[in-house]
Amino acid sequence: MRVIVRVMNEANIDRVPHGVLIKIRALYDTLKSAERRLVDYLLENPVDVQGSTIVEMAGRAGCSEATIVRISKKLGFEGFPELKAAFGSEDGQSRKFEYEGITATDDSVTVIKKVFDATRDALNDTFELLVPADHERAVEALLGASRIVFAGLGDAGVVAMEACQRFLRIGLSCNVSEDPDLQLIFAEHLQKGDVFFAISHTGRSRTILDAMRRAAKAGATVILITNYPVSPLAKHSDVVLLTAAFSRHLTGEVISKRVAELCIIESLYISYLIRRGDGALERLARSNEAVKINKL
Repeated sequence: MRVIVRVMNEANIDRVPHGVLIKIRALYDTLKSAERRLVDYLLENPVDVQGSTIVEMAGRAGCSEATIVRISKKLGFEGFPELKAAFGSEDGQSRKFEYEGITATDDSVTVIKKVFDATRDALNDTFELLVPADHERAVEALLGASRIVFAGLGDAGVVAMEACQRFLRIGLSCNVSEDPDLQLIFAEHLQKGDVFFAISHTGRSRTILDAMRRAAKAGATVILITNYPVSPLAKHSDVVLLTAAFSRHLTGEVISKRVAELCIIESLYISYLIRRGDGALERLARSNEAVKINKL
């Protein structure tokens, strides 16, 4: 993503609506060459967008009018007029998009601030990006499931484990594993109406995709939490819940992406608990009572 990193350093990036920036970052690697030329033009010349016709924009960006319409829709707008309106809105101007990375020369106080700032921004951006209707669809699928399989790899597996423990505490039949073989076995035994719930930041985990396909074949609803809406896993999911965590630092990995995923899990869990009412609350109380034996 070299081009987008370069233009992100330009001062005029502050004139690009923040929500548009988030979606561009998520989609950029999947765009075709003409689409990238248009996106690069939008980022480099945001002040020109509102005053341009679609014909003028196509000529300046070196793309077709159809490309402009297609990108407008990919960015969540009905068409180019709505995209223009967003760029002209006073409250549509962006915050700084590239979160500061941690460097080898940062002292402890600076590191603390950058970690907390990146996490806060990821949570705010994820909240803005979440589609309430998709969240509700996920809740409805979970409410109708007799069994839920959670799956994730690496540190995403930790999120999957936490999700499984949440729902186990209220008496649901749940499975979780980072082992690809077990994921396939769990998926194979799902039935129509059950849920296969995957967590993958990139949406490109090959073994998760294999299990996801098997779950879909069994008739289960496939739910995915990911940062990238145009990814192999997203294309094979019934419900996609998006995070917006793009911070980078020395290790290339950031906790903010997992915090955003956990917040989505928690919101689904609380929504489920509210909808299930007293019965779920009673089971939760029994679980909490049971684990007290392990407390000093």
